Amino acid sequence: MNARYRNPFELDSYIREQITDKNETYYIFIDEIQKVTPVKKPYLEDEDSKVGFVDVLLGLMKIKNVDLYVTGSNSKMLSSDILTEFRDRGDEIRVNPLTFREFYYAFEGDKRDAWKEFFTYGGMPLVMSKKDHTEKSKYLKELFSKTYISDVIEHNNIKNSEDVLEDLLNIISSSVGSLTNPAKLSKTFKSEKKIDISPDTISQYLDYFVDAFLIYKSYRYDIKGKKYINSPLKYYFTDVGLRNERLNFRQQEETHIMENILYNELRARGFDVDVGVVEYNTKNEEGKSLRKQFEVDFVVNTGSKRYYIQSALSVADEKKHRQEINLLIRIPDSFKKIVVIKDNIIPWYDDNGILFIGIEQFLLEENAIDM
Repeated sequence: MNARYRNPFELDSYIREQITDKNETYYIFIDEIQKVTPVKKPYLEDEDSKVGFVDVLLGLMKIKNVDLYVTGSNSKMLSSDILTEFRDRGDEIRVNPLTFREFYYAFEGDKRDAWKEFFTYGGMPLVMSKKDHTEKSKYLKELFSKTYISDVIEHNNIKNSEDVLEDLLNIISSSVGSLTNPAKLSKTFKSEKKIDISPDTISQYLDYFVDAFLIYKSYRYDIKGKKYINSPLKYYFTDVGLRNERLNFRQQEETHIMENILYNELRARGFDVDVGVVEYNTKNEEGKSLRKQFEVDFVVNTGSKRYYIQSALSVADEKKHRQEINLLIRIPDSFKKIVVIKDNIIPWYDDNGILFIGIEQFLLEENAIDM
């Protein structure tokens, strides 16, 4: 039985007993470290003083001939408060759901069906072992409720608000990739749910979801003004399968799901990704000056490089084609501009130097962004 080692004192004692030779290097691997249960500190009267896995790890890290590796699967292990304890003392490696490229090469069916499967069920590795929709849906539902929801509630000591959390997730799932903010969400709760919940509380709950690696928060960036706009902003799911299951696979808006997948891919490649905003002057039909604003799906940065990327289902229609072009050519710099579309096309550049490329090729070829 290894249950005894969930006690931090037992775990620490066992490991130190194995480290017998000061001239040898010991490699220690501990899986699911968050399952170590905090216990009361001995010799102290303070009931709130606890010893947990953080104390064990910090102690082991001081031993010169120890090389320590630990894994954790939820926000207990990787939340911001825990990470602060290890700042400048180690390296953090986050494991994301499968990218489409990883999913595609592991997919055992007809490769032509890989995009449809990924688009629907996402990239949680275990979902690939499930044989049909019923099994996949059940797995994602249980993962959502037993891991993510329970983790957020337990870790943040939330009481009597589970229904609010569930409703908030439903709203975010329905509006993935759409601009919103806590004040707007607060009004939605009041009008649709008849619940008074402050914007500050909603903001806090959303941050809990971000902290649990369930959603990403993407801020808007004023391209001309070179500054961030705090509100409104966008939220994307770290895995579209979880998002789709949340809505019982009812809302399959291809535009928003494709945008979410593209956002996740760019982050997985190590880019910093923002939502772009460009303001410009124009005139209405009466000749009066107007100040308009348009949105660039993604402003992508890495080092001194920058890319502007639009996600579009298709540009076969001339009106849609011109719409995408008119957005990008108003950006007042020479960084690369890309339109990613769903269609399987041969990549091409138009007269404005804008690259058009299909989503599958963009996702499968890691260097497609520099084509």
